[in-house]
Amino acid sequence: MVDVFLQKRRDGKAAKRLFKWLLRKHKVELRKIVTDKLRSYNAAHSELIPEVIHDISQYANNRWELSHEPTQV
Repeated sequence: MVDVFLQKRRDGKAAKRLFKWLLRKHKVELRKIVTDKLRSYNAAHSELIPEVIHDISQYANNRWELSHEPTQV
């Protein structure tokens, strides 16, 4: 499942808000979060959900980026 959540700022406070929103929305135990290499995501991850795998590798989300299907809003 792909979630797109756009924010004006990409600081630590916004990253924590994003992760809290994801946890509230899905209501299941997350196994893995794939983000870009923004350092605020790492800080929010280690503070809120350290047991979840946080993947920041370059091609981790290629499955969705290479898909030619439109993103649902």
